[in-house]
Amino acid sequence: MAIEAELDEMWGCVGDNKTARWLWHAIDHHTGQVLAYVLGNRTDEVFLALQALLKPFGITRYYTDKWGAYRRYLPPAQHVIGKLPMQTIERKHLTWRTRLKRLNRQTLCFSRSTAIHDGVIGLFINRYEFGSVSSSSHQRY
Repeated sequence: MAIEAELDEMWGCVGDNKTARWLWHAIDHHTGQVLAYVLGNRTDEVFLALQALLKPFGITRYYTDKWGAYRRYLPPAQHVIGKLPMQTIERKHLTWRTRLKRLNRQTLCFSRSTAIHDGVIGLFINRYEFGSVSSSSHQRY
């Protein structure tokens, strides 16, 4: 089966409300399952790290926004640009922002270091997306 993926990035603050740290991630276009994610700057190098993680999936089509790294590194024949086909990943952004305030826009909640920021977001994604946690057994931290 051919895998189609939606790729996008979202930011959270580290140190203060002006220093952004970017979460780049890819999900399966049909199931919404997270395929891979990388935390870093909003640079081509971080996107290339995400692209390397996606290589084993054999993705046949990429859905993205207009960010330049996508245009520079994804094959044009497999690349679809636009917000309409990215509704699944945008919905996931909303869910993640609701559940993890460090990803919320205009918030007072931010991490003091990149290590803590990356650790909290990584743990959240791994538990929320890959864990077998039901709503009745959810623990608060």
